[in-house]
Amino acid sequence: MKNRNDLKKLSNLVRFEVLKMSHAANAPHLASSLSCVDIITVIYKKILNFNSENISCASRDRFILSKGHAATALYAMLNHLNILSREDILSYTKRGSLLEEHPNPKLPGVEAATGSLGHGLSVGCGIALSSKINKSNFETFVLLSDGECNEGSTWEAALFASAKKLNKLTAIVDFNKWQATGRSQKVLGLDPLVDKFHSFGWDVSEVDGHNHDELETCIKQKNKDKPSMVVAHTVKGKGVSFMEDDNNWHYRIPNQSELEKAKRELNIK
Repeated sequence: MKNRNDLKKLSNLVRFEVLKMSHAANAPHLASSLSCVDIITVIYKKILNFNSENISCASRDRFILSKGHAATALYAMLNHLNILSREDILSYTKRGSLLEEHPNPKLPGVEAATGSLGHGLSVGCGIALSSKINKSNFETFVLLSDGECNEGSTWEAALFASAKKLNKLTAIVDFNKWQATGRSQKVLGLDPLVDKFHSFGWDVSEVDGHNHDELETCIKQKNKDKPSMVVAHTVKGKGVSFMEDDNNWHYRIPNQSELEKAKRELNIK
C-alpha cells in the first residue's frame, strides 16, 4: 500500500465483500466482521510477512483470527491476496464448501479452527513458544474479541505468555464494546482492560482501531522481554452508518436495498 488512502480504499472493498457474503449466504455476524476490518487490513498489508508465495514457508509470520465469527473479513482479505479465489468466496457456506461461517484450517492461510471463542490466544502461545524453542524469527499475531476476554482460557494464556516471555507474540483486542446479547461491560465487567493486561505482565498500548497509522505504529512496537497487547477501540458495524453501534446487526442480514445503500456509503464503484 502506497499511502493511507490506499489502505482506506482496501478496507472499504473488504467491508463490501463482507456485506455481499452475508447477503448472498443469508449468514450473520456481519457487524462483528466490519469492526475488525481496519485491523486485518493493517496486519496483512503493513505488518505480516505473509503472501501467496511464502504460504508454505515455516519462517513466515502467523495470524490467528481468534474471534472466528468474523471469518468473512479474513476470507475477503485472503481473496485480495490471491490465496482464496473468487470461486471460493462465492461458495461461502454452500454445501461442501470449506468456507464455513467460522475459519476452517483446511483452507490455505487459516492457522486454526476458532469457532469456539477463547482458544485463539492459547494457540498463539503455542506457536510463539515453538518459535522461541526453535530459535525462529517469525512473529505470531492473534486478533481477539472483547467478549473473549470473559473466558478464563484467555487469561490463562495471558499468564502463560508473560511467564514464558513470548516477546514475538502480539495480541490485538477488537474492543467494539458489544457482545451478542448486550454491552460487553454489562455482560461481564471488563474495565479497566488495559490495566488488567498490564497486571498480567504484558506490554500494553491503546489505539483507535480504525486509524491505520496508529494501528501500524502500535502493532510494530515490541518489548524484548514481554508479549505485546494492543487494545483497539472500534465501532461495531464500522463503515456503514445505519449499522454502526447497532447490535441488531450481530445477527441481521442486509437486504438488497440495504446492500446498495452500503455500497454508496463505502464509495464502491
